[in-house]
Formats: sequence, structure tokens, C-alpha cells
Amino acid sequence: MVDWSLREVTSNRPRLLTSRLTVALALAVALLSVATAIVNIGTNTVSGPLAPYLPDAVQNAAGFTGALTGFLMVGSALALRRGLRAGWWATLLLLPLTAAQGLLQASHYSLPLVVLSLVTIPVLLATRNRFTASLSLSTTQIAAGSALVGVQLYGTIGGYALRDHFDAIDTVLDAFYFTLITSSTVGYGDMTPNLDSTEGMLFTMSVLVLGVASFGIAIGALVGPAIQARITKTLGIMTDSELELLEDHLLVLGYGKLTEPIVDELAAGDRSFVVVTDDAAVADELAANDVAVVAGDPSDEGPLERAKIDRATGIVVATEADAQDALAILTARQLAPETRIVAAATDRENTKKLERAGADTVISPSVLGGHLLVRSALGGDDSDLIDRILDEE
Repeated sequence: MVDWSLREVTSNRPRLLTSRLTVALALAVALLSVATAIVNIGTNTVSGPLAPYLPDAVQNAAGFTGALTGFLMVGSALALRRGLRAGWWATLLLLPLTAAQGLLQASHYSLPLVVLSLVTIPVLLATRNRFTASLSLSTTQIAAGSALVGVQLYGTIGGYALRDHFDAIDTVLDAFYFTLITSSTVGYGDMTPNLDSTEGMLFTMSVLVLGVASFGIAIGALVGPAIQARITKTLGIMTDSELELLEDHLLVLGYGKLTEPIVDELAAGDRSFVVVTDDAAVADELAANDVAVVAGDPSDEGPLERAKIDRATGIVVATEADAQDALAILTARQLAPETRIVAAATDRENTKKLERAGADTVISPSVLGGHLLVRSALGGDDSDLIDRILDEE
């Protein structure tokens, strides 16, 4: 019975390029960019058709900038995993840059980077509508980012303006380098204020104090949400990044004795599905068994929208409370008018009511079981299905 219902719900439908593929390709480009840069730095060679026309400074920097771009690509891939539009734009801007850097490094090691970067661009464009989430930053995160950028600007501009009071600061790049190593407390000692310059020493101390504070605040603002997401997942609620990647999945609304074999069937078949339940104990138990679950009332719009009901390939409603199932069906039908809904009626009298609520197919386990038993007693050919059900019991 369960297997038949699932086959009906998950009928063939065209599958588009998934957001998971886009994230995987972006991450592959990021890792390949870092690996290619390390190899080229180790070989200390830059070749290719453009090499004779490039300044030496550009050729020497080609191997080093690839690693930086690769790490930026890792960040954009993580933003893609959360479904952020900002991550999509960042990746779109970085992919041509990784391809260009691979071309500048054009040894046989960098050719895969160029090819993979160019292949990823059309895939990213094709999945544009998959990444629509806006970048929501808290006041603390905005303040932390602004402080970090502000201190770097303060140190760079001030260092260049006071370059006569420092050893080895001659350009804006030197001033930025001095600010970065000072505010991060690295301090190589290659750029220091003149010993007889009070202005230089006071400025260096201000960059050090402000830089340490801005780095600390920025790290706290970034690590805090990650810890909160881990705690949320432990409590049985999917993280926002996991929810954004959901598509072509089966949505199971509510959880009860009728739902349990459905979940077991889906888990055994390695089918992508999400359970929506308002029972906290059940949510914890499902999460402990690595079952995707959203904690919330399945008859409310919020939990269903978080579970990406608009991307679901089918919806199953099969608890022991027909009244609650009817409310869940009404909400699901409103949010997903074209998605197929299959429900199980505990009382056979409620079959028509669930159909009027919006279910495409309503199955009464008691009626179906009775038919199977009668057919088996009369020598029907449903014995294999009955044996399977009895064996599972």
C-alpha cells in the first residue's frame, strides 16, 4: 500500500538543473583555484600565449592571486548553499576572474581550472531562480563589518599620510600591508615607526587597539550564527541553508502510526523528503535518526513555506487525526495548487471530506486492507503484497 502510494505521488516529472549541482561546481572551482595557485607558486613558472605581453609584476602575481580568489570562491559557494542572491552575484563575478587567472598561469596544471570555471558559468545562469534569498544581516553584523573595513581604511590612509614617520612605507600598498599586519597582531617588524617620531608611535598604537577590537567583533559576529545553527539542528529543526537546497522532495505532513511506515519506506529508498510535525519529542527522535524535519504545525503556512512546499514533488498526509489532516490539506492546497496530495483516512466516512479539502487521492487503510484480504481468500494474486506487509509488521 505504501509503495503504491509513493509511486503515485512521485510520478515522472522533468528534472531541472539543481542548486546542489551549482553549489558543488562552485566549490570545486574554489578548491581547484587554491590547488592550482599552490602548484604554480611551487613551480615558480608562468607561461602561456599571453606571457610575452604581460608585465613582470602581473606574471609574478598570477600564482598568488589565484589562492586569494579561491578562498573568496569558498565564501561565495557557502552563500550559494544558503540560497543567497548575493552569493549568486559574487560567484558570477568571481568565475570569470578564476578563468582569467588560470589563463595567466597557463601551464598544464591550470587548464582544468579554466575549463571548469567556464563550464560553471552557464550552469549558474540556468539556476538563477534557485537563489532568491536576501542577505539578512543583524545590526551587530553590520556594525562589525563596518568597523573592520573602517579600521583598515583608517590605517591605510593614515599610514600613507604619515609615511615620513615610518620605515619602508612608500606606497598605499605598503600602508595597507602595515595596517593589516598590525591590526591582526602579526607584526613582522619590517615596518615600524621611527623611534624619534611620537606621531608614528601614537598612530601605530591606535591601529593596534582598534584593529584587535574590530577583528574580535567580526569573528564573534560570524561564529555566533554558526553556533546557533548547530544548536538549532540539534533541536530537530533544519537549518536555513539546508532548507534552501530542498527541491523535488516529498513532504510528509504530520506524524503518527500511519506515517511511520511511510517514513521508513522513504528512508529505505533513499528518497529526499521532509517531515513537518508539531510534536517536539517526535522531532527530536526523527532528527536523531538523521530524518529531515521541520518543527511546526503542518496546518500553518509558515512551516510549510520553510519546508519549500512550492518545490515539493508530492505531499503525503497520513496521521490518525482526520480533522487535523483536513486542515493540513487545505493549507497545502492553497500554497501548492498543482502539487499532488495523497491522504490516508482513518475513518472511511471521512474519505469524501478529505477529497473536498483538496486531496487528489484519499486511501482508507481499513477499506484497502479488507479488499486485499477478501481477494487473497478468493485466490487473488495479491498474496505477495500481503506477505510483504505482514513481514514488515
